[in-house]
Amino acid sequence: MTTETADRPVAIAILPPVARFNLRVPPADSAAASEAFGVTLPERIGQGAHADGRSAWALGPDEWLLHAPEADASGIAAAFAAIRAETPHSLVDISDREISIAVEGARAEELLTAGCPIDLRRIASGDAKRTIFDTTQIVLLRDAPDRFRIEVWRSFAPHVEDLLHTVNAELASGF
Repeated sequence: MTTETADRPVAIAILPPVARFNLRVPPADSAAASEAFGVTLPERIGQGAHADGRSAWALGPDEWLLHAPEADASGIAAAFAAIRAETPHSLVDISDREISIAVEGARAEELLTAGCPIDLRRIASGDAKRTIFDTTQIVLLRDAPDRFRIEVWRSFAPHVEDLLHTVNAELASGF
């Protein structure tokens, strides 16, 4: 990751790939899905849950974003396939569709407000929100008070990354 400097007040970097899934399952069946994934699925929209290198974020009343190490992808798919008969669900591997962009530094929140219309102070560390950055749909993950990840479709990533660098340069110049 690029480090903060006077000419770059916020570090911006493309992160390594992860196993990434979109899960749709009725909330009544979330216990079985939690067991298959190995993390208790959070109930509140925006809330995240994290254990043993895996993370789940509630994006809707019956929708979760799941992250795990790349090497776990086939095991996760197999665990969900094993419960399909008793627990109807949709598990879609979106690992190649999206990438993660890290945004880190004391002014990260300020940088993101240039393109994100939501109040970022309302996202607790460990949680996420589906939103937009400029005109691009993203999922914004907050890892710490000064550290975020942007989940964005690969085809839109150059636009988002360019805009992040432009705003970062403006922050450095005193705008």
